[in-house]
Amino acid sequence: MTEPGVRRQAGGFDRVIRRPRPKNSAGRDLRSATLTGVCLGAAVLIAAWIGPFAWYPLVAVAVGLAMWEVLTRLREAGYRQPRTFLLVLGQAMLWLSAPFGASGLVSGFAFSVLFLMFYRLFHNGRHNSPENYVRDTAVGIFVLAWIPLFGSFAALISLVDAGKLHGGLYILTFMLCVIASDVGGYCAGVMFGSHPMAPAVSPSKSWEGFAGSITFGVITGIIVVTWLLNGSWMLGVLLGVALVICATLGDLVESQFKRELGIKDMSDMLPGHGGIMDRLDGMLPAAASTWLVLELVAKL
Repeated sequence: MTEPGVRRQAGGFDRVIRRPRPKNSAGRDLRSATLTGVCLGAAVLIAAWIGPFAWYPLVAVAVGLAMWEVLTRLREAGYRQPRTFLLVLGQAMLWLSAPFGASGLVSGFAFSVLFLMFYRLFHNGRHNSPENYVRDTAVGIFVLAWIPLFGSFAALISLVDAGKLHGGLYILTFMLCVIASDVGGYCAGVMFGSHPMAPAVSPSKSWEGFAGSITFGVITGIIVVTWLLNGSWMLGVLLGVALVICATLGDLVESQFKRELGIKDMSDMLPGHGGIMDRLDGMLPAAASTWLVLELVAKL
């Protein structure tokens, strides 16, 4: 029996043109994932069009939900984390960056780390020794860096050189490169992925998918930097490469995090995508590298 395909007449003989088949499964409900992606994309576009006044609240909500997911999963796994305090501190870090920029963000992060270190000393009271002090303090600092610190750079993108160009153009540049990286990696990974990058961490992430992400990310970076931001194509290449590398490593970090906790998704908040953090895992570290490159673009 021949494989399904398109049958054509060639030299008097029937010839079957075989359609390429994916090497790997998509691994998720594409219909739900697409619908969710469209809704998220619409929210991002609206916020980008309005500018920082809409973008900051959108990022703040995403950061808050992602922190709630991660801290809840950690508490379920036995890590003692002051969830409410950390949520408040994470929001303070983000909103301090609005009037004070990166300086406000760094100050907020330093205060949050100090608070956590001192809080953990006395979480059992003054007369009882703290339990798992180093472990739980280190995990809390990791969460503060992983989500609100990196997420605040995503918010800061809207303030990059806003006096010359509308802040929404920088947001759009970031999101288009992220989408291109995701699409390129997903398509190349599903169709051709056969060489795992880090099988002990994430068996499904392949070098072929990484190559697809780099290709799409760089091409999109060149287009958006030159056309939207009037920058050099070389900075577009730098943006694409830096964003894809950070996004890929961010994916691996979350994969290992979930592996150690023994969970598949952070939550089921986003149909077809899992939780908020499952969607932001690569985007958050990519935001930090994007902010650095876009600051460079704005100054040249």
